[in-house]
Amino acid sequence: MTESENTKMDIAIGICAYNESQNIERCIRSIYEQDTRNVNVKEVLVVSSGSTDGTDDIVRGLMDEYDNLTLLPQEKREGKNSAINYYLDHKTCDIVAMYNADNVFMTKDSLYKLVEPFFDPQVGMVGGHPIPTNDKSTKVGFATHMLWTMHHNLALIYPKIGELVAFRDIGTRLPTDMQSDEDLIRMRLEEAGYRCVYAPEATILNHGPDTEEDFYKQRLRVNIGECTMKQMHDYDIPSWNKKYVIKAMMGTIHDLGFHPFKILYAIRLELRSRKEAEEHVKRGEDRMSVWEPIRTTKKL
Repeated sequence: MTESENTKMDIAIGICAYNESQNIERCIRSIYEQDTRNVNVKEVLVVSSGSTDGTDDIVRGLMDEYDNLTLLPQEKREGKNSAINYYLDHKTCDIVAMYNADNVFMTKDSLYKLVEPFFDPQVGMVGGHPIPTNDKSTKVGFATHMLWTMHHNLALIYPKIGELVAFRDIGTRLPTDMQSDEDLIRMRLEEAGYRCVYAPEATILNHGPDTEEDFYKQRLRVNIGECTMKQMHDYDIPSWNKKYVIKAMMGTIHDLGFHPFKILYAIRLELRSRKEAEEHVKRGEDRMSVWEPIRTTKKL
C-alpha cells in the first residue's frame, strides 16, 4: 500500500450560496455520493448570504439526513469573499475545499482526486477541472467551452486554479472589497513555501453563461479581480502570460477542433473584457464586494 492509502485525512467543504434553491440540494447530495476512500469529509459548511428563495430551508431539511452538514446564514448578502471568510472561521480542518452551489461532481472519485495531493505535505493548493454543460453549437456556448478548455490546457503547463479549489488554511483571510479569492490565497501559500498543483481528474460540471451579455459580465468580473492582483501585488496571472496562452490555445484547438469564426468571437469578447477591466482598475472602480448574479449560469 502507498503512504496515502495508509494515512487518514480530514477535510472541510465550504459552499457559498445566494438564492440557490434550484441547485443547492443537487450540489450537496453530490458531495455525499462521493467515494472518498481514506479521506473523511468532517464537515460541510453552507454559507447562505441573504437568500430569500428558500435556500436555507432546503439546507435545514438536508441537515436531518447528514449530521456533518451545517448552515451558516448571513443576514445580508456581503459578497463571496465575506462568505468564504465566514466558513473559514467556523471550520475545524486545515484542508478546505471550495465548492460552488451551482456545480456537481462529475465522477464518484472527483473529490478524492482533488484532495489526494495533500498527502504530500508540500502541496498547499489544488485546482480541479471544470467541464461546462453548454451547447457548443452556439457562439456563446462554444466560447464557454473554449474558455474552460483553455483553462485545462493552461493548467497542464502552469497550474491555473479556479472554480473548484482546495487548499491548506494557513490563516489567510480575504479582503471583502475585492473580487479575487483563490489567487490571493494561492499567493500567500506560495510565499509560505507551498506548491500549487492541478488535478485534471477532479472533474465538476458547471454551466456557463448562455448569452453574450452574461458571458461578458462574468469575464469582466474575473478580469477585474486579476487586474487588481497584478496591480496591487505584482502577481503573475498565468492566463495573462502570452507564452502560456499560445501553448494552451494550440491544445484547445486540438481538443475542440478549428472553428475560426467562433474562436475569433470568443477572443474578441475576452480581449474587450480585459481592456475594460484594466480601465476599471485604473479608475479605482475595482473595489466591489457584491455583484449581480449571472442568471443563465444557474441552469446546470
